Amino acid sequence: MKASSGRTAIAAVDTAGLGLSYNKVSILSGIDLSLARSKTLALLGPSGCGKTTLLRLVAGLLAPDTGSITLDGRVVADAATGTFVPPEKRGLGMVFQDYALWPHLSVGRNVAFPLEMRGVGRAERDERVARALDRVGLAGFGGRNPGELSGGQQQRVAIARAIVGEPALVLFDEPLSNLDRELRETMVEELALLLSRLGLTAIYVTHDHSEAFTLADEVAVMRRGEIVQLASPEMLVDSPASPGIAEFLKLGAVAPLEYRDGAFWIAGAGVRLDADADAPPPANAAKVLLARGAVRLVGPGADAVPGRVMRSQFRGDGHLATVRVGNEISPLELQLLSDVRLEAGEHVGVRIEPRRLRWFTAD
Repeated sequence: MKASSGRTAIAAVDTAGLGLSYNKVSILSGIDLSLARSKTLALLGPSGCGKTTLLRLVAGLLAPDTGSITLDGRVVADAATGTFVPPEKRGLGMVFQDYALWPHLSVGRNVAFPLEMRGVGRAERDERVARALDRVGLAGFGGRNPGELSGGQQQRVAIARAIVGEPALVLFDEPLSNLDRELRETMVEELALLLSRLGLTAIYVTHDHSEAFTLADEVAVMRRGEIVQLASPEMLVDSPASPGIAEFLKLGAVAPLEYRDGAFWIAGAGVRLDADADAPPPANAAKVLLARGAVRLVGPGADAVPGRVMRSQFRGDGHLATVRVGNEISPLELQLLSDVRLEAGEHVGVRIEPRRLRWFTAD
């Protein structure tokens, strides 16, 4: 499929028809994307979808079988012509999942390593290392050993090393996956601020949609070696392209439909769905997404769908309740936010908002 993330005259990253196979098995196929300068693109998907392979192709750690890669207007890989620029000549910074810090070198020496490989003089090297550490909040840490630092601090050292050479592009390969949940949430917010403050162009690989939504200007959702949707986080939430994407992003309940008596019903559950008069569902609608924003608690009445509370969890901004609706043979579980705690087993009424439904056709 063709996917564009803000094409400009000279994009920071541009791929065309990119593909790679192992032993005649396609790993990536037809990857067309463009990333503007000073923007962050997240490659999001489950293990084995091809996101890390795509990152390695951009980095120059792999060569494509088909297609081309252009960085800042320079072709760095082209399967048709045999062009291939090695990683060290692509002007990249890279942050790995395991940090890849050398334990026998100080923090400063770790950060300075890319500059040493480029033959940068000692005085300039020291100045740039100090500036990079200051940018990531580790000023004065140059003389320490990496083993003395916390996981979050080690991650910042890895980021400092990636940006010390002032690269045009920084690649992140699931850099926070080894951190515990609380530290990961803190670090992803810090990283988002850092990318914005420094105006970096970045590609960020993750399987966590909350990370992708926090960090990225645009998100490429990947499946089986292809980009199935490329859009802003807001667009992905509002208009997922398929039921599979909606389920992967955990946007709400996806239910099959049946059409009878002039209306759509949730198949098997016996729940009728009202249509939005201004934006009616397509005639061949086969499934529907009932996101949290499409379901709300109401008092008893003719337009209320009866439901039973299965569980309720406090989430800081309210209580997330799971409510079962429909018949007992094929019930449907919906999630909604409540200002008050609902008790398991409690009977409630819910209203399904027609304007907030996302309909999917059979194809």
